[in-house]
Amino acid sequence: MNYLEKAQQWNTYDHLDSELKVELESILNQTSELEERFYKSLEFGTGGMRGELGVGTNRLNIYTVRKAIDGLARYIVEQGEEAMKRGVVVAYDSRYKSAEFAMEIAQVLGHYNVKSYVFDALRPTPELSFSIRYLNTFAGIVITASHNPPEYNGIKIYAEDGGQMPLEMADVITSYINQVENELTIPFVEYETLLKTGLLQMIGEEFDRAYLAALDTLQLRKVTKADMKIVFTPLHGTAHHLVPEGLKRFGFENVILVTEQMTPDPEFSTVDSPNPEEHAAFEYAIRYGKEHDADLLLATDPDADRLGVAVKNAKGQYEVLTGNQTGALMLHYILEQKKRAGSLPVDGAVLKTIVTSEIGRTIATDYGMETIDTLTGFKFIGEQIKQFEEHSSNTFLFGYEESYGYLIKEFVRDKDAVQAAVFIAEVASYYHEQGMTLYDALLNLMEQYGYYQEDLISLTLKGKDGATQIQEMMEQVRQAPMNEIAGKRVVMIEDYLLSQSINLKANEITRINLPTSNVLKIHLEGESWITLRPSGTEPKIKFYFSVKEQDLVSSVETLDTLKKEFMSIVNGVTI
Repeated sequence: MNYLEKAQQWNTYDHLDSELKVELESILNQTSELEERFYKSLEFGTGGMRGELGVGTNRLNIYTVRKAIDGLARYIVEQGEEAMKRGVVVAYDSRYKSAEFAMEIAQVLGHYNVKSYVFDALRPTPELSFSIRYLNTFAGIVITASHNPPEYNGIKIYAEDGGQMPLEMADVITSYINQVENELTIPFVEYETLLKTGLLQMIGEEFDRAYLAALDTLQLRKVTKADMKIVFTPLHGTAHHLVPEGLKRFGFENVILVTEQMTPDPEFSTVDSPNPEEHAAFEYAIRYGKEHDADLLLATDPDADRLGVAVKNAKGQYEVLTGNQTGALMLHYILEQKKRAGSLPVDGAVLKTIVTSEIGRTIATDYGMETIDTLTGFKFIGEQIKQFEEHSSNTFLFGYEESYGYLIKEFVRDKDAVQAAVFIAEVASYYHEQGMTLYDALLNLMEQYGYYQEDLISLTLKGKDGATQIQEMMEQVRQAPMNEIAGKRVVMIEDYLLSQSINLKANEITRINLPTSNVLKIHLEGESWITLRPSGTEPKIKFYFSVKEQDLVSSVETLDTLKKEFMSIVNGVTI
């Protein structure tokens, strides 16, 4: 069925949602818009499904959500009656349609006699992961589009260990989804019937209390000087309760909340983007910081799985730390405190992604700890923790990725900004008691372990043409590898799609023992590298850059040169 036929099928469906019907009628004469919305089905990937809200098979709406959940429900039924009884826990964030989609999910699951536990109000993604383990459900779903713009929403599916669903599970669910011929006629059970039959149970504060009790176990040392001032903003998202409460329980008395951003808002109306990776998201927090002379600024994204941190630099100005820098500070603190307490395990392991800075490995090695790389995405860190448990092979110490995702303790199996917020506050208080800022501590780490600098450039290329451009860009680099970039010789190329690492110096090819992924990593002399990776959730291609030099000024200059030269080669982009 082509896009015109599919659009006609929706337009002539008697029971089409009234809001979607109005939207569809408004674009019936816009051929390109119709094609974009109906030329394919919204893709269900390894993490779930994310897209723009609206009418069409290539948009997120009640029908595309029902279709995805129908696939999950059939998978659960295949696992047997026990899995159906254990059921699915569902959480949602502050985005448009999130609460509505939560009920749609329960209604489709109910048709298959699969029990649902649905939160009575919005909750952070990490609390969803925690609740799967707390309830011992078979799966979990969170409705969120993380830090995407307001017009987006999505669903992420989690497995029974609290981690994002593994590839094998995703493949089976996808096969079921692809068998659905008409998403408009997916069967479901009415809300009232679910309540009467006990197939739906609403849940709430009990889980907040249990999560906060687990959060208490993160603390490695008591706060002895409570005068440190902290500014916190949830950027209109879900961390508005748990982070302030967690900080209070850790002993922090001077927590200043950014009032304008404490209320959940699907428009994220005070920011251009609710993404703490973007420095503009700290505008209000910095204003509050200056007003109160705060020592630490914290910002979480809407579903509270990413944390941004800003501190005063040597000039007394607030500087937003990178995810690599925040991760390095937390990692070093964990290892140092455990070493002093005599609790550093001999089999300890640090987990990081292949696009995360090597300073973490350098720090871990200094403490005799192993560092294990995973593919990009915290789901792979969660899977590695599960392997540790199944094989009793390592003790998990810390997991992180450059995109502001961190995990300190494994009672959650995804990145957790609530954990990260209270823990980085503890780290900051440790240095505060010594008359130092986190920025001072970061400079000390660089002096000891090397002046690493990293950056990320994302190119957004929407639609059918954009996807083609991204593919062509990857193939350009793959088929015509470079010998030198910005005066640095290429010494190794890692192609994660082909699972091979090509050592140009030794003229050797070795196997990469990770799942295949469309990623290229180019290693340069002097420990610099560049990684190309199409995003799995957005119409973007991402370019990661990392350098290491002998001093801060040189590392900043080298990074800038590397970015400019490489981007001019691959896309004619001037930055």
